[in-house]
Amino acid sequence: MELKVKNVKSAELKNMIIKRLYFDKALSCADMSELFDKSVPSISKAVNELMDEGFVVEQGYAPSSGGRRPLMYSLRHEAIYILTVAMDQLSTRIQIVDILNNPVAKTAITELKLLNNPSALQTLIDHINDYIFSTGIPVDKIAGIGIGMPGFINSTEGYNYTYLDSGDESLTSVITRETGVPTFIDNDSSLIALAEQKFGIAKARKDVMVINLGWGIGLGMIINGEIYRGHNGFAGEFSHIPLSEDGALCTCGKRGCLEAEASMLVVAEKAIQGIKKGHISSLKNIDINQSKMVGDAIMEAANNGDQFAIELLSDAGYKIGKALAILIHIMNPASIVLSGRGAVVGKILLAPIQQALNKYCIPRLANSTELLISDLGFNAELIGAAVLVMENFDKEIKNHLITTNQSSMEKTTKN
Repeated sequence: MELKVKNVKSAELKNMIIKRLYFDKALSCADMSELFDKSVPSISKAVNELMDEGFVVEQGYAPSSGGRRPLMYSLRHEAIYILTVAMDQLSTRIQIVDILNNPVAKTAITELKLLNNPSALQTLIDHINDYIFSTGIPVDKIAGIGIGMPGFINSTEGYNYTYLDSGDESLTSVITRETGVPTFIDNDSSLIALAEQKFGIAKARKDVMVINLGWGIGLGMIINGEIYRGHNGFAGEFSHIPLSEDGALCTCGKRGCLEAEASMLVVAEKAIQGIKKGHISSLKNIDINQSKMVGDAIMEAANNGDQFAIELLSDAGYKIGKALAILIHIMNPASIVLSGRGAVVGKILLAPIQQALNKYCIPRLANSTELLISDLGFNAELIGAAVLVMENFDKEIKNHLITTNQSSMEKTTKN
């Protein structure tokens, strides 16, 4: 998309302002002048243009600090929409939010198995297009599509080397072409870490390991205040830390991986076997043929005090703690955040995790690492997908939106 404005530098500044207001919520012209190293008159001019174009509104005056109170500016919530997609191995959630991350339509949840499913990509595209149509929001009002997904992801080039085979064309190019909306992808655990860093419990923390407790067990790393992806973008394969030589066979082909010993899918399978053997539990009435339903039921039952469910999760928590001891020895993080789907049982997991750390981790290291439970929890991936779009706002999507909004305003003026 080409930038259809006369002053390219002015357009760049305006998009910098939009992007910064998304993350900081409200800023004064003086704040932005300092952040962007631009004069206050330049900032004021750009802000006024953004107000005319329908992107920015006056927020009111900042609290008094003894001097003249500055006027604050924020984004107009309905100016831009973002479509967010959170995928795991079994299901996909689709949601559309405004520029303030408020949902504007009901989240669509659909079963979509990724493993050995050659039609998964087309199914995903169909679900996205159907969802956009159902909301009634014009495609040209959507800033972008952010998608979190499991697998080995090259977020820069837009490929998933594990699932959703797109052939020689990048995954992002295919989805962008089929939906008409700029699309960005990233590993689900990296997006969860991004959400925690920007809007969650890891905000303003520089060295944090964010554990994605889902059907698998992922890791997003924040190092020196930045998301760390490693040399090829594949850093954080925490789920494949080996816990034993002769453990269960993992999907990666090796034995004893953390994921094969302690993921929610494994916990669900253990619950199913236990129920079949006659374990007394409130879980006995659930449909044991659907692992996803069993996993969710285990977490709900554990929070309601079900002893069998608590025992299953405690066993998984201890194994996760053993793997975390390895991570702490290598990375020496200030904080570890339990996030994702499993954050809802974070309080139950904390005790066995700490027990394993006491046994396997050097006290000087373990004692300096804080264990935290996410407030974002299951919504973290969807929020991270929105953040992914806005982190790319200074790329091609910015031109599309400013041109679209200017055209809409011109039509309104003529009418």
